[in-house]
Amino acid sequence: MSRMDKAEKQAFAEAVYTIARLVPCGRATSYGAIAKATGYANMPRMVGKIMSQCDSEATGVPAHRVVNSQGILSAREAFGSNGEMQQLLEAEGHTIINNKIQNWKTAFWNPLDEIQL
Repeated sequence: MSRMDKAEKQAFAEAVYTIARLVPCGRATSYGAIAKATGYANMPRMVGKIMSQCDSEATGVPAHRVVNSQGILSAREAFGSNGEMQQLLEAEGHTIINNKIQNWKTAFWNPLDEIQL
């Protein structure tokens, strides 16, 4: 799908939020994994945009648990300049070095493997 209308964008955002809410504490997933789980594997950047605009407190979406495919905190600026994204992940047991979740293969939560859609 090359272009989405407003209703499709809203439905996609809700699907992204639904999956992101399922990421357990102490684990993290990627924009691409969420995109694949929604059926739009070619849209990880749109997932990233949705997550960067997400108000975690208002939506209940743990946006800090969604990072890029290598475990890098690529959207950390969306959390402010005080390192909030890293602090939230470290509080859940992750070790972050140079803005990257260590032991990414262990920390990675794949929605296609973990949930039945």
